Amino acid sequence: MALPSVAIVGRPNVGKSSLLNALAGSMISIVEPTAGVTRDRISVPVRHGERYLELIDTGGYGIVDSDKLEDQIEIQINQAINHADLILFIVDINDGITPLDKTIAGLLRKSDSNVILVANKADSARLFPRAGEFTKLGFGDALCISALNHLNKKDLMDLVFDRLEGHDFQKPEEPVMKIALVGKRNAGKSSFINAIVGQQRVIVSEVAGTTRDAVDVRFERDGQSFVAIDTAGLRKKKVLSKDNIDFYSYTRALKSIRRADVVLFMIDAMLPVSQVDKKLAYSISEEHKPCILVVNKWDLAADKAEAEDFSEYLSEELPGLRHCPIAFTTAKDGRNIQSTLDLARELHKQSTIKIPTPMLNKAMDEIKQMRVGGNKKKKGFPKIYYATQIATQPITVLVFVNNPEYFDGNYQRFMLNRLGEMLPCSEVPIKLMFKSHRAQTSR
Repeated sequence: MALPSVAIVGRPNVGKSSLLNALAGSMISIVEPTAGVTRDRISVPVRHGERYLELIDTGGYGIVDSDKLEDQIEIQINQAINHADLILFIVDINDGITPLDKTIAGLLRKSDSNVILVANKADSARLFPRAGEFTKLGFGDALCISALNHLNKKDLMDLVFDRLEGHDFQKPEEPVMKIALVGKRNAGKSSFINAIVGQQRVIVSEVAGTTRDAVDVRFERDGQSFVAIDTAGLRKKKVLSKDNIDFYSYTRALKSIRRADVVLFMIDAMLPVSQVDKKLAYSISEEHKPCILVVNKWDLAADKAEAEDFSEYLSEELPGLRHCPIAFTTAKDGRNIQSTLDLARELHKQSTIKIPTPMLNKAMDEIKQMRVGGNKKKKGFPKIYYATQIATQPITVLVFVNNPEYFDGNYQRFMLNRLGEMLPCSEVPIKLMFKSHRAQTSR
């Protein structure tokens, strides 16, 4: 059985995202004074004691969106309401009942939803009497809370689980694989996500920068659970202020790379590789993440370029990701989506492989025979004694050598290229670590 779902609904700036973060115990949704930051449905499993549920943050109902996405935001809210087992209807205790509150109340009554009325921003008990006014909305007494100060957080969770009695609250199974989609704005990440799940799970628009947060979308394939992480499209900007939406979007994208098992690096086939792309490629390389270069909108470029030529172009522009396989897709039509997912599963499998020590050291012996050059600056010659694999995801190899300082960047790149050719993990990164070891001498 799926986890029971609880959707947080309300007008803009009543503290919906703050409440989700408070109940989840982590900064999941972006919290920012600007109204309308949340657009998509942000969902996260939440634990209370030994019981679990799925909590869903939604956009502010009735927002006047700067990019004219009001209709799509409202569609996302309605989908959350229709699929939720319980609604947390959030109002601001300081503002009293507003016309938008009345509109939302009418919508919830029409949908016959199971609703808990929550008066947020009740930062002290002296504000509690103000909550009496909200009984007029027709959902009984409002529970006073402060998402910011975690006031009455436990009381709210207890009430939620009481209302959901009879559901299955067991811990959800860990996904087989987490896939992060990253790339610059309008590369087609959200379209790819929707093609995977077969519905309008995240907002897609020609307006660049529609997605602002990292959105986890769980989906099933062959009886197994996966998570796809849609991230904000990045753009070139010299300075990112810490209170800026772009800053939060950028840091969430980097965090998504770190927690992913495989990264789908979305590249717009109609645009040249940019500094933003190169910066992302560097981040993926630094994290040693398995990666697929997904060239999207290929339907628009196929008559202008050959796939082989485009692959060579990417190798030149993104040399740190030369080992990565390339997929050509048209996300809006669902073209090559399944084959790209199959490829991601193969990369994940490669990243978890355990290389037999004899095979690894046979490869090291061949590397020693291929390259014997020294490091002129260090005035020494690199010597490899033996190696052993010490971790997976990424595959990490500890190499015992005469002096780690003799193994400069060029030598390490040579080793990595050769290991990729000789070991059964050619399409995923290998992380090398070096340790000094004195060779044993016989008397």
